[in-house]
Amino acid sequence: MKSSKAIVKKWLHHEAAPGVLLLIATFAALLVANSGAVWYGQLLEVYGRIGIGDWKIEKPLLLWINDGLMAVFFLLVGLELKREILTGELSNRKKLLLPLAGAIGGMAVPAIIYTLINRGDPVAMKGWAIPAATDIAFALGILALLGSRVPVALKILLASIAVIDDLGAIVIIALFYTEQLSILSLGFAAGALVILFGLNRAGVKTPSPYIVAGLILWVAVLKSGVHATLAGVALAAFIPMQREVGDEPCLLRRLEHGLHSWVGFAILPVFAFANAGVPILGMKPEALLEPVSLGIALGLFAGKQLGIFTFCWLTVKSGLANLPAKVGWIHVYGLSLLCGIGFTMSLFIGSLAFESASGPNPVDERVGILSGSLFSALAGIGVLLFAHRRAQNSDTVSSSRGVTAAGIVICLIGVAAFSSLSSCRSHTDHQILPPDRNVQEKHRIALQSKWEIQQDNFW
Repeated sequence: MKSSKAIVKKWLHHEAAPGVLLLIATFAALLVANSGAVWYGQLLEVYGRIGIGDWKIEKPLLLWINDGLMAVFFLLVGLELKREILTGELSNRKKLLLPLAGAIGGMAVPAIIYTLINRGDPVAMKGWAIPAATDIAFALGILALLGSRVPVALKILLASIAVIDDLGAIVIIALFYTEQLSILSLGFAAGALVILFGLNRAGVKTPSPYIVAGLILWVAVLKSGVHATLAGVALAAFIPMQREVGDEPCLLRRLEHGLHSWVGFAILPVFAFANAGVPILGMKPEALLEPVSLGIALGLFAGKQLGIFTFCWLTVKSGLANLPAKVGWIHVYGLSLLCGIGFTMSLFIGSLAFESASGPNPVDERVGILSGSLFSALAGIGVLLFAHRRAQNSDTVSSSRGVTAAGIVICLIGVAAFSSLSSCRSHTDHQILPPDRNVQEKHRIALQSKWEIQQDNFW
């Protein structure tokens, strides 16, 4: 018994454990969604309510997960981002340029590819930001599983790119996926921010006052029309990070450490289980060639590797930055592929992009997300394992140039081929979904409409 407990404890402390759990949750969602079980959709439609008297918040379980639990995830993202900017890799301008360039390329090129494939379709164009996202938990989990086969500096570079990518996703959500604004609610949100600012300036080091003010901020932002998850990022900006005295960590580090397990082992797996249930039985291969799915899959698989690798290469060759120690170009290429794992972040942005899409053939972005993320993961693992084997016999950097160039050529050929194929298809047709998904989508839209009507009477 003790040995089994020790094994479980050791596994839970492994840095790859959250990524593995995410994968299990994804397979579980796919299994349930294709088993014919009706309880999966019914569970996500169960309403939860909190309130006092006439004051209440009532939402289906799916929206509690996407608006509530994901706000905690973005709180952790904000804490990590603040720490990296103040004391981490992003605090050094020279070290910042390489991941910054990679993140910009990794967001811009996938969005451009998606736009080229879906141009002319106003509904499909709402999803342009979906392939621009990177799932840091999955990508770092794969590097952790590879262990000593990849340089430690590569993990730091990937984490830096992913953190900047998350910041880009936050900006995109705030600017492009914000509904009609409520001035009254924004006023309450501003008041909560003033309280948080006062707590920070007063040097309050206990978490309780920040949590209370953060909850007020979350409710106000939820009712304002701005997506509620941004409240988590705003709260993180005011968590103090004083100089540590002795062995006692600062409040920011304590919260970051405390949230890591909850996010990695509970919030993200629950989100994946609730959002990754794609009915694939009976789905024809042509479903992947629908403009939305094709744009997402190609953006994640081809756009990420092309954008990140090219922008990093240009930054280094221009003398603005240097590659980290023991990292060769083939490592950068493998990293670029792994950044094509959009998964949870892409699913989240997709839920925002198409939550109001209606009609006989509602858009399902999940096929493209899952396929693009899968291809990127397999290709990235293959490239990094190949780099490790070549490094055992010869110099890693010099032996990888031919492989890197070949990978870029393959990527360009894939972009041209898929773009040509997609141009032959109608840009005005949306992805046709299996009957079960159509029903599920109509239920979700109806729930969302009911929730929006209830918001109008909240204040």
